[in-house]
Amino acid sequence: MRRTFIVGCPRSGTTIVQAMLARHPDVATLPETAFFEHLYGELHWRWGDHGVSRRPRRAIELGFARRTGRRVLGRLQGKLGGDGAMVPLRLAGCIERFVGLLDDHASAAGRTMWIEKTPNHLLYIPEIERHVPEACFVHVIRDGLDVVASIADANLHYDNNHGFGGGAKLWAHRWNRAMTLHAQHVGRPNHHFVFLEDLVRDTPREWRRLCGALRLDPDAPLAEAGAQPIADLADEPWKRQAVQGTPRAPRSKAGALFGPGLLDWLSKRLVPLEPLRRQCRSVGVQSFNPPRAAASCRPAPRTTGPA
Repeated sequence: MRRTFIVGCPRSGTTIVQAMLARHPDVATLPETAFFEHLYGELHWRWGDHGVSRRPRRAIELGFARRTGRRVLGRLQGKLGGDGAMVPLRLAGCIERFVGLLDDHASAAGRTMWIEKTPNHLLYIPEIERHVPEACFVHVIRDGLDVVASIADANLHYDNNHGFGGGAKLWAHRWNRAMTLHAQHVGRPNHHFVFLEDLVRDTPREWRRLCGALRLDPDAPLAEAGAQPIADLADEPWKRQAVQGTPRAPRSKAGALFGPGLLDWLSKRLVPLEPLRRQCRSVGVQSFNPPRAAASCRPAPRTTGPA
C-alpha cells in the first residue's frame, strides 16, 4: 500500500489536487481527517502565531495520545467500518490503527494507494515520517497574496469561522511559515511539489509529472469527478468548485478586498514565491524519489520521545 499526504497552507489548492487524484483508478481517498493535528495538538504554536508559547507536553513525551486525537480516530473507525474497537491510548497505537483503517479502506476498493489531504499536516511531517517511514508528501503551493485574499474572502462569506479568522497579518505570517517548511523538504526523498499556477497553466504536463512522481499511470481512464468523497459540502461549501478537480485560473480577490495600504504592506511582508520555485528546479524535484518497492511503510511500533 502506498500512502500519500497532501499538505500546504490552507487555500493553496490542496483540494483541487486531491480531487484530480481521486479520479485515478489506483487511488482511494476521503475527506480530510486532521488526525495528526488533533493527535499532537499545538497548532498555533507550530504555526508560530504571535504570543503563543509551548505548553508542557508530558503526556505526549510519555507516548500517550491526546483525547481529541483519540476522538477523531474513534469517529473515523465508525465511518470506515472499525466501530466498536477500543481506541488505543498510546500515540503509536493510534497511528498504527489510523494507517490500518486507511489501508483496509483502500484495499477493499481494490486500490493500491490512499491519499489523505489535510493542509495543516504540513506542520506534522516529522511525526508522520517517524511513524510512517515511507510516506509520500505532495506539497501544494500558491501565490501568497492570493492565499491571504482567499482566506479573507472565505471568512467574510461563511459563518462559524472554520479556521479562517485572524486577519491578513496572521495569515501573511502563516503563509511565510509554510514557505519555510516547504523549502526544508525540497530535494528530500518522497516529497513532491505542485505549484498551483503551473497546474492551471499546463494541466496535462503537470498531471503527467504528478503521476510519475507517485508511480501512477497518467493515461489510465479516469472516473467521473465526485466519484469519491472529497469534502462534506454542507460543512465546507467553499470547496464546491474544487471538488470537481478541474484546475482553472482562480479569480483574483486581493484587489477587491484590500485597499492600497494593505496591498503595499502585504507586498513587503509576504516572502516571494520565485526563490522556492528556483530551488525546486535546481535540485530537479520533478524527478521525485519514490519509495523503494520492497521498503516497509508500517508504522513504528512505539514512540521514543517528544515530537
